Amino acid sequence: MKLSELSSSRDQDCDGCGSCIGRRTFFRMGLGAAAALATLRPDDLRAATAVSAFREGDGSALRYPVPTADGVSVDRSNEVILVRHEGEVMAFALSCPHQRSMLRWRDGDGIFQCSKHHSEYTPAGIYEKGRATRNMDRLAVRLDGGDVVVDCTTTYHSDEDPQAWASAVVEVG
Repeated sequence: MKLSELSSSRDQDCDGCGSCIGRRTFFRMGLGAAAALATLRPDDLRAATAVSAFREGDGSALRYPVPTADGVSVDRSNEVILVRHEGEVMAFALSCPHQRSMLRWRDGDGIFQCSKHHSEYTPAGIYEKGRATRNMDRLAVRLDGGDVVVDCTTTYHSDEDPQAWASAVVEVG
């Protein structure tokens, strides 16, 4: 069987469910992913420290050790960013508030950047530039002994509740 015959017979077998993609789409997606990876600098790959959390209670709260120094820690499995900055600890959702694309920490520049539209944020989650229209989404936090407890069910949006967003920090001296 010729390749063109094989290709057309596969197209006829498709039931239109949307899970099949053509060769051209597959190659475009692969080339797009390769191009995106090629733009990453080494500091983008090593910038944030990965952390692990312990769930407590009903599983909606996560417990992290209090960071000992200023920096950014990312818990990808729970989609939480933990930041210690100028004596305060904050927790953020891992996704950009614009279209929910993943945020990454650019250590060399000291900013968060959206992986899709390149919106930029300060370490405190304050919007600086790009397509986003608000600050990063903060999660409720509290101190409990030597741990920061993050409530993943309580998210504050700076445009909806600026006071709650501003107070979603803990001081760690």
